[in-house]
Amino acid sequence: MGCPHGCKGLQVLARFGIFLGVLALLTQVAAAQSPSRGNPRPEVRRLGLSKVGENTLLTLVLDRSAEAKVSTRTVSGKPQLVVEFPQARAGRLPARLEGDDLLVEQVVTETGSPGGGVRIILELFPDQPYVFWRKSQPGTGGQTIFMVGLKADPKARPKLAQMRPPEPQEPVWNPKSGESDLEVPKERESEPAPEEYRSPEPMGSTAPGSFAELKRLMPKATTLLQGLETDGWTVSESRNYDRPGQRLSRDFVLNNRKYPDLVVKILYLPANTPNTPNISILSLSTENLTGEAATKYQGLRQWNFAKIKQHYEDIGDFFDEALKPLRVKLREETKALTLRDAQVFENFVKGACRDPKVAQQVMAHVREKVSPRFEGVQYTVCENPLVLLNLVDFLYLKVYYVDPH
Repeated sequence: MGCPHGCKGLQVLARFGIFLGVLALLTQVAAAQSPSRGNPRPEVRRLGLSKVGENTLLTLVLDRSAEAKVSTRTVSGKPQLVVEFPQARAGRLPARLEGDDLLVEQVVTETGSPGGGVRIILELFPDQPYVFWRKSQPGTGGQTIFMVGLKADPKARPKLAQMRPPEPQEPVWNPKSGESDLEVPKERESEPAPEEYRSPEPMGSTAPGSFAELKRLMPKATTLLQGLETDGWTVSESRNYDRPGQRLSRDFVLNNRKYPDLVVKILYLPANTPNTPNISILSLSTENLTGEAATKYQGLRQWNFAKIKQHYEDIGDFFDEALKPLRVKLREETKALTLRDAQVFENFVKGACRDPKVAQQVMAHVREKVSPRFEGVQYTVCENPLVLLNLVDFLYLKVYYVDPH
């Protein structure tokens, strides 16, 4: 009563339809799991600047490999090292990172509009010779780690002992005039060369390494310095850094018996060329924190590449397995320390910024929950003067004063 051949044909069609449905489902799943199909452009997910031994490292994490261009340039007389990913898109990247106070002044992130790539600009300190290298390596979960390392290059600076003066030119005697044909240049006023320029210092004699000297060197920081002195902070160290014929900078370390885990560091950079300002940097830091995590982290930061390679397959593993867990622990410990000594941090901010809301903003950031997913962040909490809050490892506040004198 039915057609066996027709039934077999219907069964074949039904099985073929099921096969097509399963194939379509698998295709959708594969497309959803493939970042290259869902998002054809690679993503720059994370960005960080750190110090490993003598190297300053810029580390970027991408969701997959991408073309990178590294170039140097000079903008308005300031050198820059530029890392560019023309085909990439930006994840949640910080707009600005603080530098290392040695080679890198700051790191700035730029993204093209509407989607023309990601550019990371390392703004460097002038007159600081350096060498750099780049490296790309696979990370966990199909990610790519791209690194650029910078290192000071002292060989690039000519030594004074190697600079020979020009040979004196002997005059040629003219028998007709009885005088020399060589013109003797007239004396003119000597202008200070950049290497010999000394920034004018305020008048008055003060004891070196005292609060009086600090207030004389950095008059814009007088209110902040007065608050520190009133609270019992004392200058425990003061040092000079000189070039031949020129005072380059002064630095100071302040301690307080009431707060043994805290330290105030001050750096004074006088102008070394005409028409440039004096710069003063004051920081309140938790880097005196003791404990297993702090001690281990400080020790790991001193490792060089040779020692890292002895213990880890690559530097990416070193960051992920060694430094990152300790940074999370340090953020938790320094958060607790800051909340315990909250009045010290609030007074420090109030001494720098007139707006009382800035201190409240700082403490609100400190109270935020520590996330192990992120390496930490830096906040610009005030712009005049510039005040930065660092929550990467050892929590600190840093204030920048610019004095055109």
